[in-house]
Amino acid sequence: MGSSIQLEHLFADDRSDPLFSSHLTMSQLKIMLLLSRHGTLAGGELARMLGVGAAALSGMVDRLVVQDLVTRAEDMNDRRVRRIGLTKAGTEVIDGIITAGVAKQRELLSRLSAEELTIVARAMELLVREAGSQAAEEAAASLSDHAAADPETGEN
Repeated sequence: MGSSIQLEHLFADDRSDPLFSSHLTMSQLKIMLLLSRHGTLAGGELARMLGVGAAALSGMVDRLVVQDLVTRAEDMNDRRVRRIGLTKAGTEVIDGIITAGVAKQRELLSRLSAEELTIVARAMELLVREAGSQAAEEAAASLSDHAAADPETGEN
């Protein structure tokens, strides 16, 4: 695992990464990544995903709205619910952060021989397989926990 950690450190030292120029707090980045992955979410749902209260989430979202990175709008089916989503600018920020690593990886891969690329491709297939298995196991465990929860309180 030493090589993996060394590579992570080399990538982390790349100050051209858009993450360094984004001026986002970790909480704001988490919000934007969740919205990027799940689309528009109800405020309560987003708060649960982050493990924060509604008031804390509201303050974080307010700061992102001011920066024109997210929107907050009334739910069309329930006016009490506020839905939060990424703006075009917010999507561009997250896409830039995500794709910066991909560009760096492509640059590095272009330096490898065909034989080395075959080895890397096989290693990636193995990692993707195991990541998929792990995600499926976690989803099954989450469903099992949810099914065992008290329907009135949501607690086990």
